[in-house]
Amino acid sequence: MKLGAQYGYWTGQPRQDIITVGMEAERLGFDSLWTGESYSSDAFTPLCWVGAHTKKIKLATGIAQLGARTPAALAMHAMTLDTLSEGRFCLGIGVSGPQVIEGWHGQPFGKPIQRTRETIDIIRKILQREGPVTSPGPNLPLPYPKDSLGSWGLGKPLKLINTPLRSDIPIFLGAEGPKNIALAFEKCDGWLPLYYSPERPEIYELPESSIPDDYEIAVNVTVNICDDATEGLLPQKAILAFYIGGMGAQKRNFHTELMARMGYEKEANEIQSLFLSGKRNEAIMAVPDDFADEISLVGPIGRIAERIELWKQSPVTTLIIGANDVTTMRTLAELVL
Repeated sequence: MKLGAQYGYWTGQPRQDIITVGMEAERLGFDSLWTGESYSSDAFTPLCWVGAHTKKIKLATGIAQLGARTPAALAMHAMTLDTLSEGRFCLGIGVSGPQVIEGWHGQPFGKPIQRTRETIDIIRKILQREGPVTSPGPNLPLPYPKDSLGSWGLGKPLKLINTPLRSDIPIFLGAEGPKNIALAFEKCDGWLPLYYSPERPEIYELPESSIPDDYEIAVNVTVNICDDATEGLLPQKAILAFYIGGMGAQKRNFHTELMARMGYEKEANEIQSLFLSGKRNEAIMAVPDDFADEISLVGPIGRIAERIELWKQSPVTTLIIGANDVTTMRTLAELVL
């Protein structure tokens, strides 16, 4: 079992402690440092900032939004960061959701699984550098078709100018639905689940064939060391209520759908209804303690140590914990590493 530190994205005032966090995580023996993005700070720039001040810790996006960049831009980001960090970069990607992709980035959400498949294939081709890159589409055709709206008809297949330090930079996929999870195991080096219960791995319909020894499953896990587990779950319930209730449209919220597949359909719909009607406190209290608890590590140190054993017995290879509390990071390093 490895540990990752989740730096995330800026949710209030800009955080400028990533160098201190990254250096401490590296000193403690953490395997990786992760950054995310929503519609604030981006996932790549902070990794450049901290990568210049560390030597061993892996630098990973968890996750970079596919609709925000072309596959070529993702490949160039990955190649550049991997080279500058001397082979420490991991590219975590995901489709985000239609509200963000269409509302913020102004791109059609379209068919996300097909788009993800094409994106991964193009990135692989660019990094392998076996010739000028083409792709039949239909979502991301290369070159851009001559008869398409706005085309000048001058696009030509191109080959990455330089040779990458690594042509096999690891690609992780953030996936929630069964088809997207299957794609993660088919095309990627790792899977980033959203909510994962080590007690009920059958929920996720993992491949029937054995998972390769080097395949990575890295899970974000909220950790709250406290005397009262019930009270300690409240911050986790607030996060869950926000994502299940508000991070998506009422008719299509991937987080709500995932909670329903995990056996909490009635509760998921209630949380969403309360949140969207402005009753946020009620939405938080509607999150079942059992659900919040089985995907978290909350309570006294002894209880957390016991629950870590469940994670060690699961297919999960990396626990990614919040990097906003160095004391918690140190405690987890003692318990896990």
